[in-house]
Amino acid sequence: MHNSKCKIQNLLVSFCVVHFALLTVTCGVPNLETPVCNEARTVVREFYSLHFGNDMVFSQETLKRRERFLTQGFSKLLEATNDGVDPFTTGTDDIPKAFRVGECREISADRVEFQILLFWRDDTRSEQREVKLEAARQNEKWLVDKIASQNP
Repeated sequence: MHNSKCKIQNLLVSFCVVHFALLTVTCGVPNLETPVCNEARTVVREFYSLHFGNDMVFSQETLKRRERFLTQGFSKLLEATNDGVDPFTTGTDDIPKAFRVGECREISADRVEFQILLFWRDDTRSEQREVKLEAARQNEKWLVDKIASQNP
């Protein structure tokens, strides 16, 4: 009788361990970001990946390559930008080396604001700056609508 109790007890312990492991794997860490921010984050990451993976110095040609990520109004506004600067990061000719898409704030169901962290790192400099990016949903697509640099 004692032997069968031990087997049942071991079986229950094993069941509990397996059950807990499955819950941990399937549930994971909850995503606290809103669905609106999740949708827009993907587009913002794609935009900055394209930007950092290509020529970051502004020209009408580089603007054309990025237009699919921009609202029409923002694209028109950027047409007046001086060549040689980077309106998508600092608005200057000081080009960062890397980026990270940070916190998101939902302004409305069709507008969000992201914190974009910009990084410079080389033998003489290690710096981080932040810009704010607003994205708007237009015709079921998220598009970059505004970038505000916060230069020191």
